[in-house]
Amino acid sequence: MVPPTPAVPHGKRPTLADVAARAGVSTALVSIVMRDAKGAGAATRERVLRAAQEIGYRPDARARLLRSHRSHLLGVQFGLQHPFHADLLEGIYAVAEPAGYQIALSAVAAGRGEQRATDTLLADRCEALILLGPQAPAARLAELAAQLPVVSVARRLRGSAPGVEVVRTADDEGARQAVDHLVALGHRDIAHIDGGRAPGAADRRRGYRTAMSRHGLADRVRVLPGGLTEEDGAAGASALLDAAPRPTAVLAFNDRSATGVLDTLLRARVPVPDEISVIGFDDSHLARLAHINLTTVGQDVPRLAELAVGRAIARLEGERIPEGEAVVAPHLVIRGTTAEPA
Repeated sequence: MVPPTPAVPHGKRPTLADVAARAGVSTALVSIVMRDAKGAGAATRERVLRAAQEIGYRPDARARLLRSHRSHLLGVQFGLQHPFHADLLEGIYAVAEPAGYQIALSAVAAGRGEQRATDTLLADRCEALILLGPQAPAARLAELAAQLPVVSVARRLRGSAPGVEVVRTADDEGARQAVDHLVALGHRDIAHIDGGRAPGAADRRRGYRTAMSRHGLADRVRVLPGGLTEEDGAAGASALLDAAPRPTAVLAFNDRSATGVLDTLLRARVPVPDEISVIGFDDSHLARLAHINLTTVGQDVPRLAELAVGRAIARLEGERIPEGEAVVAPHLVIRGTTAEPA
């Protein structure tokens, strides 16, 4: 007969001893069951697992990993305000956990820079770092790569950070696809609100210029300073509204910037896409919201996540990795913010 349930103090995490008392067995036997090791009969295993479930016991996976002298932790640095990073995180979890690795997160936010974010992950004994859109100097990334495997996602490094694995989208090709789409609709006055010094901005800016030139529109190139945020997009849109002539289409650096463009045009009573077409970049969950319905350049999130996690684990396991960057093709996603010019 199972003894009466011992009280677990409110707010206290149940322990092996609590499970043992509940099941009426020794703590050592509970440990055997939780480790799925030999030494416990089927009936005992069932009783121990039922007791653990009843009192809410969960094995401390991180402590077990620490005892094995490996953490099996992949540290991921991400931008707290970037919807695209949230999509990438979902993909990273989907790849890492089946491979036997856990994820430790550290955010970059206002007042919390990349140095602190990476230092936190190192203190957590992460075995490798996956950095989403890092903006730290290449020398800093090379310094980290000298300590442990480092994968940079969504930033071209051009060999300036030896030892760093790079996984990115072909940003220039994405911008070219956007311009090609707008030209096919009949647009000629196409502006670009760029991303400043953000990762990928230079390639997207170059792709825009190249595509405009290829279509014989080099004299109509307009690049406005911008950035990563809605505020950057809004500022660029305000400048375009004051321009003469106004463009009939705008390619924004990313979906957040494009959202700022849409908000500014809405407030100015400029209909989209009737008067101005707008394209973003990323195909983040923000772009897919029904009331935004943004035409955008999609990044292949599952593939980026697969490559980032795969390269980190390959480095840890001593497996061979193809040389050079891993570059993933983008794809245009057409929704409701682009149409033929009026």
